[in-house]
Amino acid sequence: MNKTLFLRIVHRLSQEVEYFQPREDAAIRQLAYGGGADTVDEYVRLGETTARICLHHFTAGIIQLFGDEYLRRPTPEDLQRLLYIGEQLGFPGMVRSIDCMHWEWKNCPASWKGMYSRGTGKPTIVLEAVASYDLWIWHAFFGAPAPQVNFYVNGNPYHLAYYLTDGIYPN
Repeated sequence: MNKTLFLRIVHRLSQEVEYFQPREDAAIRQLAYGGGADTVDEYVRLGETTARICLHHFTAGIIQLFGDEYLRRPTPEDLQRLLYIGEQLGFPGMVRSIDCMHWEWKNCPASWKGMYSRGTGKPTIVLEAVASYDLWIWHAFFGAPAPQVNFYVNGNPYHLAYYLTDGIYPN
């Protein structure tokens, strides 16, 4: 998260959501590091229950303050704008781009490890995100890795499924 966005969120939450006006905030740290509620108790001296309540208020505040603008389905106007931009970029009919990444699943049950390892020995789970050219995320999903498939392109064998994407992401 860039500093400008972080400060915008902090300012709006501290000005408009009563819960965040006089207290320390562990919710951002929980989200930033992906830790559980019990991982912030020593650092910010908050108990697990308080950290959970803080995270709940944080997510409710984000929905309240930014939901109408960011947590919504694309409107017909959004769709027309995305189609126009896609055509200008040389991809007629494209509204969004999909990207996936594998996150290591540290607490994967031993009996499931083989299904989620993709031959690497470490189980992973897939984060799938669909974003428009301006990096507006329209869809995100955590799920099982792509099934193993077998196909050939130009005589080369491939064994994993894929999504076709373009180079819209900045370096």
